[in-house]
Amino acid sequence: MRLPLSLLAALFGGLVLIGQLAHAADAVEWLSQANKAARQLDYTGTYVYRHGEHEEVLRVSQRVDGKQERQKIEVLDGPHREFIRINDDVYCHLADGKTVRVDKSAVQRFFPAVVPSDPVRLNAYYILKLGGSGKVAGRECQIVMLEPRDPYRYTHMIWVDRATSLPLKSQTVNNHGIPLSTFVFTEIEIGKRPDKALFDVRTAGKRTQAAGVTMGALDDVWQIAPPPGYVRILESMRPLPGIKTPVLHSVYSDGMSNLSVFIEPILDGDEVGLEGLSTEGAMSVYGRRVEGHKVTTLGEVPPAALLETANSVRKK
Repeated sequence: MRLPLSLLAALFGGLVLIGQLAHAADAVEWLSQANKAARQLDYTGTYVYRHGEHEEVLRVSQRVDGKQERQKIEVLDGPHREFIRINDDVYCHLADGKTVRVDKSAVQRFFPAVVPSDPVRLNAYYILKLGGSGKVAGRECQIVMLEPRDPYRYTHMIWVDRATSLPLKSQTVNNHGIPLSTFVFTEIEIGKRPDKALFDVRTAGKRTQAAGVTMGALDDVWQIAPPPGYVRILESMRPLPGIKTPVLHSVYSDGMSNLSVFIEPILDGDEVGLEGLSTEGAMSVYGRRVEGHKVTTLGEVPPAALLETANSVRKK
């Protein structure tokens, strides 16, 4: 008996869907294990961050004692910067002697902690699937791919260590398959606990400066509508170099991609700065004027995400 073509097509489509769901479930499991490994393992290593024409070399160490996570990241080239994270509190030691403290509401997610705690949520905005295998720092890895379902995000590829589930490489790729930014370990030691003294914050004798004051009034003054999936994770008023008044700063995230919105008043004699779009590597910046204010959006996201967000900004 010959089946109708419509029925064959439906059966084939069903098999494809089942296969896609199975691959997505496998990818979610790999990402879940990667998130757990990034939070629970002790390790020390050196990685390279490449974006556009720029390259930075960083040294990272992590020590986990019970529920306390300690992490230290040192920038090994260029001006000295050193980040120390104790759970959700982040301190930055700068070359000029200042220590900037970032409060829990503004916690930064450092590499290799690139995977959100709820990777299932990513299914709504990315197609999750397993890629091939690859080696990073001499270790066998499983590649997990996150392909965007819309024009508001880039493809992300994560190389997960098969032995420990720790992410060892992360790459952001545009729609033409060109890498825009890459984090990759060149050497790493996993399982050996770093010395506790390595994570001393050492604020004695230093000028400590808050990175920003958390606010709660943005929605009373401004209307901002980012693309679907981007949820506000931070709102603060913060000083910025060369700017006379504190700037309203909001960060939106879909779990993998982040974009920032800065709103500052234009004072007499101020230079308006960037108007329009500028792109370098994965990072794009878009600026426009809104009712006597300068609105700037930036992030490692497609320009469409920045334009839609900035063009939605209205004063209530």
